[in-house]
Amino acid sequence: MRGYPLSLSASIVFEQSYGAVEGDSASSAELYALLSALAGAPIKQSLAVTGSVNQYGQIQAVGGVNEKIEGFFDLCKARKVDGQGVIIPVSNVRHLVLRKEILDAVREGRFKVYTVETSEQGIEILTGLPADERDASGKFPEGSVNHKVEAQLIDFAEKRLAAQRTMTGSEP
Repeated sequence: MRGYPLSLSASIVFEQSYGAVEGDSASSAELYALLSALAGAPIKQSLAVTGSVNQYGQIQAVGGVNEKIEGFFDLCKARKVDGQGVIIPVSNVRHLVLRKEILDAVREGRFKVYTVETSEQGIEILTGLPADERDASGKFPEGSVNHKVEAQLIDFAEKRLAAQRTMTGSEP
């Protein structure tokens, strides 16, 4: 991406109100939605996501994780749907106290609880594609989420440059 002028602003808002405690427990979901849209990589609709994300892509603990998991499990049960699951911050695992019914469903493979430390891990679970890191030459592997996102951002930058040249009458 270096060498491409780009100004990008993205705003995604999920209204949240949990009574006395409010926070950014949907920020990781917002990031996954943005990455999915940029990469053109659909995300699995069978998974619920919670987790705060910092500027380094690390997924941080959130409040009410037991209630969130139980609520989604109850919804899946009411709809008679198996194979659903949740993605939660790994830092919340030590606070989990789930009902026996949910633990049994996890053991039987009817419900999954994924834990993640980074947004890369989360996007991989949600899309089934590797996020991947840059290789020695500074490029992301073809087909990875990061490669697709970068390609889209480069395309945006090139279109912006072309539009600027057209508007100013400069030659490419």
